[in-house]
Amino acid sequence: MTNYFEHHVFFCLNQRADGAACCADKGAEAAFDYMKSRVKKLKLSGQGKVRINRAGCLDRCGEGPLLVIYPQAIWYTFVDNDDIDEIIESHIMNGKVVERLAI
Repeated sequence: MTNYFEHHVFFCLNQRADGAACCADKGAEAAFDYMKSRVKKLKLSGQGKVRINRAGCLDRCGEGPLLVIYPQAIWYTFVDNDDIDEIIESHIMNGKVVERLAI
């Protein structure tokens, strides 16, 4: 059986009602929008390629913001669009984990 997507990216976009730390408070939504648009612009999206998805809480709030890429199950944190670009270029396009962002 083959995977429907080569890379399936899930962004934690959880917003905690109690004011506790969460990815949504650390720019995750903007990073999600940016990565989704970059992947489309680079023509990397679609069946057999890359899918960028929203996710609820991934239960690692203190390490956020974060995303996870399957099927490799690599968890990343990020600060800005430069980090997202590095994940796209290194991991998604070239199959190399970005060690400095991996958690």
